[in-house]
Amino acid sequence: MEWLILAKALLLGIVEGLTEFLPVSSTGHLIVVGDLIGFSNNTGKVFEVVIQLGAILAVVWEYRARFSHVACGMLAREPASIKFVSNLIVAFLPSAVIGFLAVGAIKYYLFNPVCVALALVVGGFIILWAERRQIDIPPRVHDVDAMNWKDALKVGVAQVFAMVPGTSRSGATIIGGMLFGLDRKVATEFSFFLAVPTMFAATIYDVFKHRDLFTAADIPVFAVGMVSSFISAFIVVRWLIRFVSGHTFNVFAWYRIAFGLIILASWYWGWVAWTV
Repeated sequence: MEWLILAKALLLGIVEGLTEFLPVSSTGHLIVVGDLIGFSNNTGKVFEVVIQLGAILAVVWEYRARFSHVACGMLAREPASIKFVSNLIVAFLPSAVIGFLAVGAIKYYLFNPVCVALALVVGGFIILWAERRQIDIPPRVHDVDAMNWKDALKVGVAQVFAMVPGTSRSGATIIGGMLFGLDRKVATEFSFFLAVPTMFAATIYDVFKHRDLFTAADIPVFAVGMVSSFISAFIVVRWLIRFVSGHTFNVFAWYRIAFGLIILASWYWGWVAWTV
């Protein structure tokens, strides 16, 4: 029934928007929820990528003044703007290269709830360790504009690990940035900015690669998913910047560990017939 498909699209869009910029893995949540509601076929997997565009547009809108300033600065060859764009390119390249070479194998072997659960648990413990480490070793970079190309490259390498579903792109870049000397707010903001080229590229590549799967009937479904993703992501982006100013990411770490263990337990004891 069409209303049921639209309801599933709405739910997945909300899940995408709520989880994309939190260190809890939006892809992992989409795989788990999609599996539960029976929306995990090939079209469903492409849908999960495309609705990320709604989430990334929320970042573009929230930081529209910053992006506009950078665009004008590039035209005027302003050093700060050139440095900002250069850092984004440097950080984007590692995942672009590895993703192009290995995305097919990753999706074939790792896109299932059990792998997601394992990555959630491991990632949760890494977040706890990273937060503890920032107490022992204070961060050295307190502004995005103070980052150099080496800082950007290290964050870009960390983003490569996010190709494993359940790891979290934002989690990998934020926690990776913290481990490499960025303070919590700088790591979070740079993660937002880096998401723009990364997710735009992933969406365009996936849409082109699977263009034969699309039909005119899919347009309302994708529209509902993208709009709901945009709205929920916009709310999260504004909230998260305020949150990281006075809180650690430990609550997300414990959430990841608990959620991952629940999935593993339900699979091991057969409570849910997860796809493996």
